Amino acid sequence: MDVARTTTAQRHIRLQGSSNFRDLGGYIGHQGRALRWGKVFRSDHLADLQPQDLQRLAALGLSRAVDLRGHGERAHLNYDWPQLQQHHLCIEPTLVQEAVALFRSGGQLSVADTVALMQETYRSFVREYTPTFAQLLTLLLEDDRPLVFHCTAGKDRTGWAAALLLHALGVQRTQIEHDYLLTNQLYQRPPALVAQAAGHVPHEVLQVLWTVQLPFLDSAYALVEREYGGMDAYLRDALGLHANALQELRARYLEPAA
Repeated sequence: MDVARTTTAQRHIRLQGSSNFRDLGGYIGHQGRALRWGKVFRSDHLADLQPQDLQRLAALGLSRAVDLRGHGERAHLNYDWPQLQQHHLCIEPTLVQEAVALFRSGGQLSVADTVALMQETYRSFVREYTPTFAQLLTLLLEDDRPLVFHCTAGKDRTGWAAALLLHALGVQRTQIEHDYLLTNQLYQRPPALVAQAAGHVPHEVLQVLWTVQLPFLDSAYALVEREYGGMDAYLRDALGLHANALQELRARYLEPAA
């Protein structure tokens, strides 16, 4: 049996209005304890969910949504599902917006330039948005009702948020990277967005903007290492996960020790 394939199939929640919705359960964390299934989910945006999707999420007991999108993204693709208590933790996709605007005005970016732009985007998560990611961890500590966090595609802001949570829960870097790269298998670009972008942005650049690459994630890790001395110190000193909070987070989201 292909265990990785089976676990991915179990992890991926198939919905009509969202392609990258998945359960973070099952990864092995601190002291060999697995993350609880059905407690924390990650996703692309939720504005296109269909009635049967909402029924599926209700059956999962999902009651909270953390929206990491910027103001313009939320205004364009807003949602208000009564069953989901929304928390807006705004992270503006400033650099990507600037890149798209550059193309629309006739400017150019190479693939290497675009990779560098994405790496700088991830460094901005550490430089500018650490307090925002700390709020997400606080929400997870305040209430253990099932929660989904998402951005627009569920890949960059959501990817870094998932990496932080999984590291805090003791998941190994290789498994964090595996979870991060699942976006490339699951995320389906909306046809209207593909058509809109095709007239302005070269295909090879879109491939960078619409996928995830380990060098993106590595750039955030490298900045954390340089500025804080490592992820454990970053979680403690910047994100406020001191010993008691870390213990509580693990108690809530990891299965009991055998």
